[in-house]
Parts: sequence; structure tokens; C-alpha cells
Amino acid sequence: MNEIEVKVLNINKEEIEKKLLEIGAKLIKDEEQINIRFDTEDRYLRNIYHGYLRIRITKDNLTGETTNTLTIKRNIARDVVRVNEEIETEISNVDETIRILDALKYYKKKPGKKHRKSYIYENILFEIDEWDKEIYPHPYLEIEVTGKNDLEKAIKLLNIDKQNITAKSIDELVKGK
Repeated sequence: MNEIEVKVLNINKEEIEKKLLEIGAKLIKDEEQINIRFDTEDRYLRNIYHGYLRIRITKDNLTGETTNTLTIKRNIARDVVRVNEEIETEISNVDETIRILDALKYYKKKPGKKHRKSYIYENILFEIDEWDKEIYPHPYLEIEVTGKNDLEKAIKLLNIDKQNITAKSIDELVKGK
């Protein structure tokens, strides 16, 4: 699946949520995530593949359910927006999956924890992400769309200052690139 996304920085989380509810967006997720990324010693996935391999452990705060997902994601285009290819599957045993990846010489990097609230409005997905402060100290809004027209619509609906929009990945934000 391909996804088109941008991040909106310098947000006031409460204001964004209020605007989303005012336009009729529906809360579809409120979750705690643990994201465990993997790469080879020579950082092949990051440097050559332009992506990453991740296990995500997600606790749904709305239902209490926990799911585990293995994802490989790579950036396939980037200008004003990021276009990513993402392949994912649910896994039942995180520890055994880590052992398999380790046997294949994919090494575990430092896990990151994040709180995410997701809202849907028409075909636009709005996700408010808040990482552990030591990973990334500022909340941001991620907008995911299937076409650039929907992105323009989302920007207008929430009255977003385009100067706060970035196609940077979380790694780039963390490194201050």
C-alpha cells in the first residue's frame, strides 16, 4: 500500500482536536505504541532501501485490545509530501519474531514509545502523535491522504500555516535535519 503523508509541526494538540471535532472528524483510534525498529549492521534498510523494518506493539485505549504488527516501509518519492510503500502483517509472538530477525542479522534498535490519536474525515486521516520526550519532545499532526487534492482540503479545513508542514521523517526530526 502506498501512502501520501506530511507532518504538521508546532501544533497545539488541544486546538487541533477541537478543530477536528468541529469539522465532523471521527475519533477512530486512541492508542499507546511501542515501536521497535531493526536494521542490519551496515544500515542497509536506512541507507540503501530508504526505509525501515518495525515491530509495533499497539494497545488500543478504546477497546483494551493489543495487536502486534511487523512492517517494512520505504520512501519511494518525496517533494512537498512523502510517498511511502508499506507492507505489514500481524504477528502473534513478538519475542520469537525478534529472534527470527536477529538470526537474519537484523538488529534491534532502541524502542520508542508513542501516544497516537487518529481521526478520519472523508478520505483524510489525521493522526496526532506524541513520542516519549527523550525521543521527540513535541507533538505533531500527521496527515495521510490518497491524493494531493485531499491534502489541500485538509490544510484549508484546519487553517494550517504551510510553513509548519514538512515531509521529514521522525528520524530527520529527531536529528534536527
